[in-house]
Amino acid sequence: ATLMQVAQELERCYTQFSKYNDDDCSVFASGAVMSDQGFYEISASGSDLTESTFTLTAAAQNEQADDADCGNLILTHLGEKKTSAGASDDCW
Repeated sequence: ATLMQVAQELERCYTQFSKYNDDDCSVFASGAVMSDQGFYEISASGSDLTESTFTLTAAAQNEQADDADCGNLILTHLGEKKTSAGASDDCW
């Protein structure tokens, strides 16, 4: 849910500033975003966050890091849902 929330916030930044990585867009102002339950740390930096594209990575944390089937969840500006382990159907 937090991954989708961050994507929506980036879309609002794009609507307001005409780019995802505008300095006034405060989505990642304090660094990565932690999910409410602490299971994922969501980030996008460098080439993952440009004026016209983003790729968000929700890196598994704590006990969720033991999930070898899904690994990290990945969401792009196009709505593409992937995982670092390759098996996305059961993970999303």
